[in-house]
Amino acid sequence: MTRLFNDPSRFADEMIEGFVAAASRWVQAAPGGVVRSTQADEPTVVLVIGGGSGHYPAFGGLVGPGIAHGAAMGNLFASPSAQQVHAIATAADRGRGVLLSYGNYAGDVLHFDQAQEKLRAEGIDVRTVTVTDDIWSAPKHEQHKRRGIAGDLAVFKTAGAAAAAGYDLDGVERIAQLANARTRSFGVAFTGCTLPGASEPLFTVPAGKMAVGLGIHGEPGIDEVDVPTADELAELFVEKLLDEVPEGVSLEGARVVPLLNGLGNLKYEEMFVVYRRVAQLLDERGIAIVEPEVGELCTSFDMSGVSLTLLWLDDELETLWAAPADTPGFKKGSVAPQRAAAAVVATAVDASVPDAGDASREGARLIEAALAAVATAIDAAADELGRMDAVAGDGDHGIGMQRGSRAGADAATVAAEAGAGAQTTLVRAADAWSDRAGGTSGALWGEMLRAVGARLGDTDALEAAAVADGVVQAKDAVMAFGKAEVGDKTMVDAIVPFAEELARGVAAGEPLLEAWGRASEVGEVAAQATAALAATLGRARSHGDKSIGTPDPGAISFALITRTIHRVLTQSTREQSKEQ
Repeated sequence: MTRLFNDPSRFADEMIEGFVAAASRWVQAAPGGVVRSTQADEPTVVLVIGGGSGHYPAFGGLVGPGIAHGAAMGNLFASPSAQQVHAIATAADRGRGVLLSYGNYAGDVLHFDQAQEKLRAEGIDVRTVTVTDDIWSAPKHEQHKRRGIAGDLAVFKTAGAAAAAGYDLDGVERIAQLANARTRSFGVAFTGCTLPGASEPLFTVPAGKMAVGLGIHGEPGIDEVDVPTADELAELFVEKLLDEVPEGVSLEGARVVPLLNGLGNLKYEEMFVVYRRVAQLLDERGIAIVEPEVGELCTSFDMSGVSLTLLWLDDELETLWAAPADTPGFKKGSVAPQRAAAAVVATAVDASVPDAGDASREGARLIEAALAAVATAIDAAADELGRMDAVAGDGDHGIGMQRGSRAGADAATVAAEAGAGAQTTLVRAADAWSDRAGGTSGALWGEMLRAVGARLGDTDALEAAAVADGVVQAKDAVMAFGKAEVGDKTMVDAIVPFAEELARGVAAGEPLLEAWGRASEVGEVAAQATAALAATLGRARSHGDKSIGTPDPGAISFALITRTIHRVLTQSTREQSKEQ
């Protein structure tokens, strides 16, 4: 259990603040995470890594000479936002290009891809390599769908060493791709992890059992077996990983880097006992071991678990793995002298708003009231949303929605009070929601609010037809952005019937209040019906069958938000009637 915290919703922010204070020899704070506090004399390609917090030393602890130049650090188990990734990459860039690298999770892909597009539009050459080392998360023929776990370190270390050695961006990208293609991992756990403020772990493992196929975000295991002895666990690890020897690698004369990784609450002494047998088994197969690591390399908060990673070397990768590195959480050899980097200065936010029509300003006030009510409703539902998400996912949906909706509501208030119209108010709310929430939900709600805002504009009143069109466009944006379809057990299962029913009602001449109310009821039914579906996308995909019987939390939160907005519309209509 996590015992030391203040406000759980502020835990990640306060953790980063303390980390920077403790590790100022290596890092400095920057909007969205950390960047190096030192730099080499000659500019190099920049490696920017990132992901949710709760995995130390990943990701901030790997920033320093020889590995990463910056880390975008999201909320607990939630991907950093596109704004965070963009800010870190911009702060770290030295003019020779940027490689983004991170674990292959839906929210991370959405946000990093958004940031990459923006950076490229600004003239920065940016490439991406996602880490896909977890053999248990997808079959061999779908390696591109696999998660990134402790194998992150193998990819980050070799790519960072290539950058330090003066490789150009093509070369650094090639090394990251090669390292990822030659890295395989497999994890197990004996207990789940507990987020700050939570009374229960995200999942439990029955006494005497071990969960097999663990991720690093508190997801439950894909299977459960009896707890083995240390030697039996080593044999399981080696057996499974040797069944996954990368294409083009021959066992004869093979060289590997074993990474035995503790997930947060396993004693080093226990890991050494396991590693003893791992080393014996590899030696028996004639596989040479090169500079192994045993310890906490990529954790999952306080989870009691362990994973084994094998990086299969060639001559180039071996040289890069052995190269010096000096970061708060990983050190190897002795790096060349560094000089102090310039301090990162946060860019002032422009709070001015464009001109807007009086009718649109009135609509902005209604939007402000709706988003404030949404934030209050999400606050009340956050624990239950997190519980639903923990059934097959990582349990962060509640706190992510809480942070995002509150930030969106606050931004809407600032914009509306400054005289903004409907579009500007929604766009400011979208940016704040996406940035503060992170994760998949943050990215999707940001897309939805922007799409509705684009249809409403900053001139006209909130007419029913424009609102309905905006919701349809939001539905289309989410489906295009997140690649989900009806039946995948996502928020889309509620959005599509809601948008279609709202459009039908408005087209039939129904007032917005009536059409929205009926559409909200349809969306609620559809959201509850997702309980019968198995998840096929996102972090819950690997545990799809476990999700059966529990509604999708994204669909449920969407239905809650539409019901809440209907109440605000009802109150607004009553007030207008009284004035007349």
